[in-house]
Amino acid sequence: MYFKNQKFLVAGMSKSGIAGAEFLLSRGAAVYMYDDVADGAVLAAMEKLNARGALAVRTEDLPNAAADCDVLVLSPGIPIDHELPVAFRKAGKRIIGESELGCMYLRAALVAVTGTNGKTTTVTMIDEILRAAGINSTACGNIGLPLSACVDGMGYDDVAVMEVSSFQLETLSSIRPHVAVITNITEDHLNRHYSMENYIFLKSKILRNMRESEYAVLNFDDENVRALAKDARCKMRWFSLRERAEGAYLFDGGLYFENEKIMDAADLSLKGEHNLKNALAALCAAKLMGVESGVIAKALSSMRGVRHRMETVAEVNGVTYINDSKGTNVDATLNAIGCMQADTVLLLGGRDKGYDYDALFRKIKDSRVVHAVLYGENRFKLLNAAARSNETRITLCAGFGLAVKIAAMMAQPGQCVLLSPASSSFDEFTGYEERGEAFEQIVQGLRGNGDVEQFGCGG
Repeated sequence: MYFKNQKFLVAGMSKSGIAGAEFLLSRGAAVYMYDDVADGAVLAAMEKLNARGALAVRTEDLPNAAADCDVLVLSPGIPIDHELPVAFRKAGKRIIGESELGCMYLRAALVAVTGTNGKTTTVTMIDEILRAAGINSTACGNIGLPLSACVDGMGYDDVAVMEVSSFQLETLSSIRPHVAVITNITEDHLNRHYSMENYIFLKSKILRNMRESEYAVLNFDDENVRALAKDARCKMRWFSLRERAEGAYLFDGGLYFENEKIMDAADLSLKGEHNLKNALAALCAAKLMGVESGVIAKALSSMRGVRHRMETVAEVNGVTYINDSKGTNVDATLNAIGCMQADTVLLLGGRDKGYDYDALFRKIKDSRVVHAVLYGENRFKLLNAAARSNETRITLCAGFGLAVKIAAMMAQPGQCVLLSPASSSFDEFTGYEERGEAFEQIVQGLRGNGDVEQFGCGG
């Protein structure tokens, strides 16, 4: 792609949009930028980009900009069937994402991770293992650092460990990892992708360009993931909790790779069955990248948890508060509930992503959850699912802040308050990070300054 004679419209000025615009400006491209949310952070970012030559487009001028521009750089937050990409597609123009720009110009080796749950933890594990092995590794993509923002700083001897979401895969066609990991595929984002078939197809795109010299690391225990192997041309390796599959597996309390014991499962610093799966996926990828077993074991036994994933925030009046704001779908929340070892008041709610919540409430009955506080846009959908499951230990309220305070009032000493919403955060917040930070701030204020006993990051 020759940048200097083409005009680019960057739609969505979040982290990825800003990174995409900066990437294009650094290569002499004509850049137009648009966002329908005119809040302070977006305006500040657009003003900085305007000073470098990017031009802001008003909503009323968008049709003219779409007609004038050659390429649309679409934020992952904007669906591919939005009127703007539809207009570009009808005009026969190219639509790409920020991740596509990064992949097109990436010199470093790429380890890419996708899946419904466990992506961020698995990326973090792989990145820490590679760093421990002396490899210049960068965790990027959906984990928070856009690929295009770091691609120029990585050379041929480096490794990019990239978290890839289904939203990014909608506009990503040049990705060709040396190792691709698919953690699992369960129901998620159906409000955007419409069907499981389409969602599975999008996840499979991470394997599309891979050939015989590259590796896919797939979850043997997940039927949706296992089925993707039949159409892939790359070499297959697996990870499994149930079978001694070719790759990484759990056997007799140990984590193995191809008949070599790497470490005892009990030595993992992050607990829970879901983290056993993440660790198996990570060690399999690391072995395929040539890392020694001892380095892998040491890294996995010492790493800290991922931000907003089962983080113990504080203890107030004998109640422990746990931030799992990253639990934005039903399976993630079920994993979080399964980790609880004390009676728990659960915070559920936000913006619906197209889930059936009945299974969640059926399983809550057999868990340590003693009460659920429902809030947010989807609170009535959650309430209906609870009623169908005959779950009556419910409190309903509208806003997030009130929900946290109600949960704090209901929890008894020795119990926990768990934020694991099984929903997106976009009804009140810009993302799960902001929601998690709001939770932490409310908890810190429950007893005033200096009265809260702090804890480290949990599993």
